[in-house]
Formats: sequence, structure tokens, C-alpha cells
Amino acid sequence: MRFWRWGLSHGHNIVAVIAGMKRGNWRDRSRDRRPHGYRSDWQRDSARHRTQSQELSSNGSSEARLSYRDRNTESRPTSDSAASATTSSSSSNSSAPELPGFYFDVEKNRYFRLLPGHNNCNPLTRELLKEKEQENQRARMLTEDEQPRKKAPRAGLNSALLLQKRHLGLLPGNSYCRRIHEVKVSGMRRHRLEVQSSDASSPNTDNFRLIVGDSACERVFTVNDVSQGGCKYGIMNFRGCSRGSLSVDMCDNLYFTNRKVNSICWASVTQTDSHVLLCLVGMAETPGCVSLLPASLFSNSSPDQPGMLCSFKISTAWSCAWCLNPQADKTFSTGLSRRVIVTDAVTGRRQTYGIGSDVLAQQFALRAPVLFNGCRSGEIFSIDLRQRGRKDHSWKACRFHHESAITSVRILQDENYLLAADMLGQIKLWDVRVTKPVQQFKGHHNEHAYLPLHVNEPEGLLMAVGQDCYTRLWSLGDGQLLRTIPSPHPAGKELIPSVVFSSQLGGQRGLPGLLMAVRHDLYYFPYNADYQEAAGLGAEAVC
Repeated sequence: MRFWRWGLSHGHNIVAVIAGMKRGNWRDRSRDRRPHGYRSDWQRDSARHRTQSQELSSNGSSEARLSYRDRNTESRPTSDSAASATTSSSSSNSSAPELPGFYFDVEKNRYFRLLPGHNNCNPLTRELLKEKEQENQRARMLTEDEQPRKKAPRAGLNSALLLQKRHLGLLPGNSYCRRIHEVKVSGMRRHRLEVQSSDASSPNTDNFRLIVGDSACERVFTVNDVSQGGCKYGIMNFRGCSRGSLSVDMCDNLYFTNRKVNSICWASVTQTDSHVLLCLVGMAETPGCVSLLPASLFSNSSPDQPGMLCSFKISTAWSCAWCLNPQADKTFSTGLSRRVIVTDAVTGRRQTYGIGSDVLAQQFALRAPVLFNGCRSGEIFSIDLRQRGRKDHSWKACRFHHESAITSVRILQDENYLLAADMLGQIKLWDVRVTKPVQQFKGHHNEHAYLPLHVNEPEGLLMAVGQDCYTRLWSLGDGQLLRTIPSPHPAGKELIPSVVFSSQLGGQRGLPGLLMAVRHDLYYFPYNADYQEAAGLGAEAVC
């Protein structure tokens, strides 16, 4: 009886003790087997991370106390997963793991604190570090470009081997010419051109905004930013000289405007490239317009009287194009916000097409009066001017899309293929018959800038200047990147180079090569490796 009473009064204690032993016996046993001072992997890693963070944060200056080599010696991973994580993170930043709020300097072998950009005179931010690395890369590429021998874009690509294959009949004539152009392009070197002007006392100090060559590349229309605001525009004349040099003369008359020039194209009104078509954006109380200016207007010494001078009240035109097809003679197009306006330059008659997006790029086909348009929405469509009477969108002959806003469209001579570039840096060659891309040109860089494409189909070359200020040249046949040319000046959003390429810069006696305008300087990249600059010599003495 006593036993029963004792068990009744103490039974709940016994049950509690047994239950506690069942729940915690495995923990106690494993804890007893561990040596004194043992810590698990995650405890050691967490403690080590706290210690390192405290050491790095305790330093008030931008320099951390631990170098990566010392830190790496102290913090060796204890498992395969930790080792793989460390390897992947270190490979992304010059074999150093990335720490929040710090960056690793490879040269000094130390971590430095990243400071906020608005509280410091000389902040150390990720943007500045990225710009510094890009500038170092540009300097290295400029040094490499100065070398007389450069790496060929293709294996075994040299003039002697190509000539041997040509004599053996292993290389067709067209392929041989294109391969020779690739060899010449890969060996081009930079030369600075001196622009001759009637007023030698006032050199050009205004930055180039845009240069556009005519069909013969004898004249180049230029747009320069003016420091007081607005811009000035004129024409540069090029001549190839008997000694193998290129001379440049600036026109006498330069025109100034307080409006921004959005787009330019040469127009054939009275003869080939007799006029220039400009799209001017309105500023304040000055409305925008589209001006058709005769090229002779820019020279006082020209014996010809200025031709037809017209101004059309078309505001905020993003793009323009001139039609050379006889069925739409003296007709030009302008791309605006949500519409396209086709205008007869002689009669002023207009035809308006409603579009669902802004039209940023345009070009007319030559064989038929068909206008190709590229929109901000990424859509590319064509308008057949012979279908003007239709009210719905059935006048759209073909339609296809990019993933981003179109910045340039170029039709090839076959007119079955079209090149298009967008603001994602994609350049695609489209077959307009099946509306599918057949080739892609990789390496171009663009995020939001209006950047044109330059095509030289006889030489089989495609050129584009990226937002990173690098000029890239591709093979039009297979999309191979042939050359990447850095800008002679540090990169900037307002310092993107403008280029013109031709096999005859300066007309029939001209020279092949690339013309580049950046800041207030003009550069020439000739095919000839023995090119002699004409600096310091008058044009009459050299030519």
C-alpha cells in the first residue's frame, strides 16, 4: 500500500525523467564524444566572417587591414562545397572573393572600402572603378594598334597565301577581293588629318557630332556642337593626292542653329547628291522643321547659283530618307512619333501613315518605291508607295520584330536582305522574303543611343560604332568580327565617334580607308601601311 502511494505521488516525475532521456539522450551522447573546444563548420565560418568584418570595418580609412593573401591563408575552406564556392567567387574578381562594401585591388593586393559618391570629393565607387578598368583596356588596345604587325582576324589570312590560292584556282575572284580587304582592314593604323580652312587663325575647337559622306565620298557633311549652345554644320571636301595622301578642306560658309540636328541624308534633286536633307528639332519658341539645302550653299567660291532651298513644317522628325526610284522622283520621307510622312519636294504634296510607335530609322529601296521603317517598339515594316489609297494597315508589305528599339536599317543591293540594329546591341541580317534572320553580328554594344550602321557591300564589310566608343568591323559574309578600334580619346556619352568608310575617299583618285571624327579631331585609317601624312604642307604642294 505504501508502494502504491509512493508510485502515485511520484509517478509523474518518473515519466518526465524518462521522456527527457528519450528526447535528449542522443544529443548528450554525441556531445560527450566531441573533444573539448569543438565547433561545427558553420559555426567556425560564421565566427570567422564576423571577425573579418569587424577588422575591415574598424579601419576608418579606405584601406583594409588584411590583404587577400593573409586572409586566404587564415580562412581555408573545410569542405568541397566551400572550396567550390570560393573558387567561383574568386575567379569573377581577379582571384579575390567579393566583399560587400569593398573592392580588391590586384596591383596593391588589398581590399579598399567603397565610399558613397555624394559625400566625398574623390569617391571610390563601382562606377569609377569600372571606368578606370575600361580606360586601362582602351590604353592597352591603342598601344597594340600602334604595332606594325597585328594578329590576323582569321587563321592563315595573309596576302601571299591568298594570292597563291588565287593562282591555283582555289579561291574565286569575289572571295579573293573580300579576303584582301579583310587583310587591309586588320592592318590599318591611325593618322591625324589637318583640316585646311580659309580662316587659318581660328582652328576648329567644336566637337564633331555627326559626319555623313555622299555617294562618291568626295564631300562629307559635318555637324559640330557649339559651346554656346546649338550646333553648326557645313561640308568638308576630300581629295586624294598623287603622293598617296589625303587632303581635307573645310567649306567657306558654316551655318549656325540653336536647334538640334536629329537626322541627315544626301538628296538628289537636280543631280546626284545636289542637296542635303536635315531634320531639325524645335527648341523653346523655335519650331522644328525639315530643311532641304543645296550643297552649293556652303561655298562662296562656287560659280553655281544656290539651287532649290525649301523648309517644311514637320516638327520632331526622328529620321529621314530620300527616294531614288523614278516612280517616286524627288520624294522624301520623315519618321515622326506614331506616323510617317512622305512628301513630294517639288509640289509639297504629303501622304501620312499612322503608326503605333515612333519611327527611328528609315531607308528607301532602289528598285521599287518601297520604304523600310524601324520603330521604337522593335517592329520593322515596309511601305509600298504605290498603295497610297488604302486606309487600313494593308499597305505594310512585310513585318518582323526585334526585341528592342531599332536604331538603323540598311538594305543590301540585292534588296532581299536587310540589316537592322537595335538598342540591345543586336545586329541581324534579315531575309525580307521569309521575314527571318539569317545572320547575326556579335560584339556590338548599345543600351540607349541612336547609332547608325555603315555597309560597304563591294568590300563585304559592315561597320558600327558602339556606345562604348569602340568601332567594330565585321565580315558581311559570315559575321566574323575582323577589327575592334578604340577611340583615340577617353570614352564618354557625348564623345561617341562618327565614321565614314569608303574604298575611294576623295573620289576617283581617292584612297581606301576609314574616316573617324571624335571631339574636335579628324583621323584617317588608310589601307596603305606606308601612308605619308600631309601635315604642314599646303594642299597645292602635295597634290
